[in-house]
Amino acid sequence: MSADHLPLTVVWAYRRTGKFAFHVLTGALETDARTAAVPVVFANGVEAMVAAIGDARARGGRVLVGWSFYSPDAAAMTAELQAVKARIDDARVLHVCGGVHATAEPEATLRAGWDLVAIGEGERLVRDLVDCVANGGEPRVLPGIASLGPDGTLKKNGRADRIALDDFPPFGPEHGRFGPIEITRGCIYACRFCQTPYFAGANFRHRSVANVRHWVRFLVGRGFRDFRFLTPTSLSYGTRTAEPDLAAVEELLAGVREEIGPARKLWFGTFPSEVRPEHVTPASLALLQRWVSNKTLIVGGQSGSDRVLASSARGHDAACIERAVALCVEHGFLPHVDFLLGLPGEDEGDVEATLQLMDRLVARGAKVHGHTFLPLPGTPWQKAAPGALTAEVRRKLKNLASKGQLYGQWEQQEVTAQAMAGRRSSR
Repeated sequence: MSADHLPLTVVWAYRRTGKFAFHVLTGALETDARTAAVPVVFANGVEAMVAAIGDARARGGRVLVGWSFYSPDAAAMTAELQAVKARIDDARVLHVCGGVHATAEPEATLRAGWDLVAIGEGERLVRDLVDCVANGGEPRVLPGIASLGPDGTLKKNGRADRIALDDFPPFGPEHGRFGPIEITRGCIYACRFCQTPYFAGANFRHRSVANVRHWVRFLVGRGFRDFRFLTPTSLSYGTRTAEPDLAAVEELLAGVREEIGPARKLWFGTFPSEVRPEHVTPASLALLQRWVSNKTLIVGGQSGSDRVLASSARGHDAACIERAVALCVEHGFLPHVDFLLGLPGEDEGDVEATLQLMDRLVARGAKVHGHTFLPLPGTPWQKAAPGALTAEVRRKLKNLASKGQLYGQWEQQEVTAQAMAGRRSSR
């Protein structure tokens, strides 16, 4: 940082749903000589942000306030931004928004009040942005930054470069901010309802086993006893294709188990690293039995209708889901199956097929995790009608829930989906 310019403080708008992104960004700042000394403050809520910004301004210099959130939280975060700006309106305070929602909706995000949008992956971009602002540069010209020009038109400088996971820590160790270790980024499946492949790319990028073991060893040294991993599809670790590489998965799990020993817990194939149903085989389950601690598996099913599964580009049929559940139970795992209700193009027959499949899976001993379709920005179905459930579907789901056979936020998500669609139509 140049001595010719006043210091910079980074304040994260720190919320539960996006906190692990901030941990990763913090780790990126910690490990670059240009940015390692920049103070970082984690501020949860309007009052905390106002206090943190006020303290930084009192010390002189500029403040970069970083925001990142998922699309369902956009309205609430916009309200928080407006509340903060109403209390502190200062040209030395720069509000920057990144993440999947801002990347998909940069113009709407800027018009909602943010000064800049960071498009794409943030690890390398946050280093360049902080260094630029700290040294009095012009951040609007950086690759990966979007802004509104003097005439109000959107200006985009492309997308931030995609990174190699090994080049960055999976969290912010110097600030004591930890989380699951991201082992795979991007997804080849490109399901039409999911933001992941459109944000992070439709290919797999894996953290190496050696790098994972390094960070697991670090966490063991800090006293951690539970180890979780972040990936869009856990049994795709190590592969570039739709075919799992079980040797690579075993190398990963065996290596982690060697680092943590038999007493600590290794969670894999459960939140936040589900399995695809076609990857559930006797061989993959035997492998998991050998190394993991969890007795549940999260299986991505999404629909009981082959027609809907095909239209959403899931890459499997309903029979595959049923086979996966049977195999899980046979091998001593309790399957929790994700279903996405109200998908575009569903008719009564599709809904009935889904409900009947739920009944068959529950009868086998599975649990159902219910979701309602959200038209997420940046996906092929972003302009589709929001998920809407009939009274009969609600009755059925509540009946399953009353028996402990179904759980999830499907009721709140139906409300959120309607609100998201309403905001979209008003723009």
